[in-house]
Amino acid sequence: MLDNRLPPLNAVRAFDAAARLGSYVEASKALHVTQPAIGRHVKLLEEWLGVQLFERTSRGVVLTVAGEKYHRKVATALQLLIDAGKEVRPRTAERWLRIKVVPGFAKRWLMPRIEAMRHLQPGLKFVIDPDSTFTEVDGRSADLGIVYGVDGQYTHSRVILNCPRVFPVCTPGYLASIDPIQCPADLVKHHLIHVDDGEWWNLWFRAHGLDFKLSSDMLYVNNDHALSVAESGQGIALANEVLVHEELAAGLLVRAVDAQAKLESYRVLTPSAELSPDVMWFVEWLKTELEKQFGR
Repeated sequence: MLDNRLPPLNAVRAFDAAARLGSYVEASKALHVTQPAIGRHVKLLEEWLGVQLFERTSRGVVLTVAGEKYHRKVATALQLLIDAGKEVRPRTAERWLRIKVVPGFAKRWLMPRIEAMRHLQPGLKFVIDPDSTFTEVDGRSADLGIVYGVDGQYTHSRVILNCPRVFPVCTPGYLASIDPIQCPADLVKHHLIHVDDGEWWNLWFRAHGLDFKLSSDMLYVNNDHALSVAESGQGIALANEVLVHEELAAGLLVRAVDAQAKLESYRVLTPSAELSPDVMWFVEWLKTELEKQFGR
């Protein structure tokens, strides 16, 4: 007789979160339970199935061959449940748009425009989740994501929103306190603020024909943090024009040198499933607003 019993569904949710995030710790945060609870759920599911689903490593967990096969089906099944709920939910139900977004873009461009968006789409509510580490959107924790990067860096990158110009910025007071900067090469004589190990600055210098190999013993977790340090007068940071447009207009920041380059693009990440009308409207609104302000 075939076994048609459903697996323990809480255990399946815990397994799915751990499989997607590669970590019991991150899965516990996503599901708002303790890390040991994730471990117990996964162990229960492994015993129920009679197979090992994960290999434990010092850096987290990695799916076994059986685990990969099982997770492909589980992820599809969970998405079908989500889609089924969307189809039968009354049209009068609340509409939410859950957006994961890199922190600098969230704080410096998107959040100031939330009220305008709400007036354009009455009844649509927004959840803005600043996150500097995500690389995909699964449709469960978010409906779409906004990232800043290059081709091939992300899966399901369907739309390029804008490729802004990148240039070094600092406060007027900092610029007045240092030796004059006549050309990009002069920048290396001064304190450069990093968001990585130096590669973003190196990429910008290469765009101007300079082969520098900078490194850093101090880096910041995202562009918003790096720009906050520059705004406090502690050095020179690279910025794209989307993030510092208002600060430049207000005179809080100035360009450290008259040189710029296009390096990376803002992109939309979406689930593999069909997009909702609200997601499609929001993506089109984003692209139009950015093009109006900064061009293509």
